[in-house]
Amino acid sequence: MLGTITRKDLAAQFRLINPATTFDVERAQKWLQGRARPRERQVYEDWARLLDLGRSGHWIAECDVDAFVDALCSRHGHNRDGLLRQANGIARAPKATDADPSTNPIAGLAGTYLSYSHAWSRYFRGQLICGELSFRIEPRLPRLDPQRQLAATYVQNLPTGATHAYGAVSASRRTLGVDLHSADIDEPYNMRLFRPAPPASVLAGFFTGPTFLSSETELTTTRVVLIRLPSTISRRSAAAYLPPGASVAADLSTVGLPLRDPAEIDRQLSAFLEVERGGIDQLGSERYEALTALFDRNWLSEVARTTV
Repeated sequence: MLGTITRKDLAAQFRLINPATTFDVERAQKWLQGRARPRERQVYEDWARLLDLGRSGHWIAECDVDAFVDALCSRHGHNRDGLLRQANGIARAPKATDADPSTNPIAGLAGTYLSYSHAWSRYFRGQLICGELSFRIEPRLPRLDPQRQLAATYVQNLPTGATHAYGAVSASRRTLGVDLHSADIDEPYNMRLFRPAPPASVLAGFFTGPTFLSSETELTTTRVVLIRLPSTISRRSAAAYLPPGASVAADLSTVGLPLRDPAEIDRQLSAFLEVERGGIDQLGSERYEALTALFDRNWLSEVARTTV
């Protein structure tokens, strides 16, 4: 619900609403198990603000776990059994095959991707955002559905400093959903991508959320392309934007990604990211299939050959 993955993420959420919070993850876990209660009254007020329960901190301090879960479900429309399974720590253990791409294709997406999308801020109109999206297998996620076992981290180096967003990945038969939450500005973001086949050399779709650098609230959707890096390439620290007309292929080359046909890569990426007019921005699968064919050939002939 909060877009958090790790205990550290949860603690960060508490610090956002109260930098002086006394929240302690270990004590909170014992509290849910009925073995202890937080000692400081303020932590209950922090819970009330963070979860937006419409109840006071005093109510949370006095309620039992069942009433607490009922209030969460009623307020936010969650499934009660699912929340109780998480609270009681009885989500099923992962099977050995869950992380095997041959039996669960979504696990094969784990890795790091460089992302390119149109700049959202009016201060950088016409430029491309350079970001990075990483998927990792997260055994602490609820394992009721093996198609929901990936955690995502998005990093973007803004002129004001690096911003981070975290979340989980869900897969349907045809698409991937990446639901992100930025602790830096306390806002949700979403990517809806075509679901790829191995080797998943490129992902593409839409990236939606409020504009990062803006003096007012602006809701933005842009096309996004994410290009996979081989594991031999370390994560980069790059400028926030590419200037108008800059070569994405040249940017990819700076991190050491082998490219078979840089000119064709620039041509197809430009065509994919170009927005059509007419009141609706709609991506057909044929456009993504063209990118897939290009980057899969590059991966198999250039990348895989050099990383074996």
